[in-house]
Amino acid sequence: MEIERIAEILIYFIHAPLGGIALLTGGISMIAKKGNNVHKKSGRIFFFSMLFSAISAFIISVLPNHESPFLFSIGLFSTYFLISGLRSLKFKQKEFQLKTDKIIAYLITLTGIVMILYPIVLYSKLNIILSVFGVVGIVFGLRDLKLFKDIKHLKKNWLKLHLGKMTGGYIAAVSAFFVVNQILPGIWNWFVPGIIGSGYITYWMIKLNKKKKPVANKV
Repeated sequence: MEIERIAEILIYFIHAPLGGIALLTGGISMIAKKGNNVHKKSGRIFFFSMLFSAISAFIISVLPNHESPFLFSIGLFSTYFLISGLRSLKFKQKEFQLKTDKIIAYLITLTGIVMILYPIVLYSKLNIILSVFGVVGIVFGLRDLKLFKDIKHLKKNWLKLHLGKMTGGYIAAVSAFFVVNQILPGIWNWFVPGIIGSGYITYWMIKLNKKKKPVANKV
């Protein structure tokens, strides 16, 4: 089967449809009450549809005549956020192993470095898209490695990690939709979903911090 046919099948029958399902179910999961059946079921559908959409993006992005730093970056970070977000659920358990999580953190850090250096080494110029995503990868990877050193803190903040990482995966899905369809002028398609998503994450971090704050005894 020729490359163009393979690319068409991946784009129109796997990547785009699954990406649409991820947009819908991810949105439902975000607005649903955390922990209820709607949140859990829509979250599961979001995870698998987004994961397979991201994997197809990887494949498409390296096919001849379809090379795309954008698709590669979205696929990479969607996969990272999804897998690490799902694995963060196990941090609430009494005992757990961090070997796989550390490997993921090292890989995303190393990949971030490669994404920045790759166009400089080959073409002697900086690729803005790859560089921005590369920096994000390095920051998240190093932050994860730092968190893994404090098991007590990790157990205490598993929910924050889960919400933050899964929301990051959804931001990647929305960003892809905005960029492909040019919803906003130019570069704003890249940044607006991230800004709004960061606001959502901040809201939940503040809310969770308030829940954990001990109530002062009345005099």
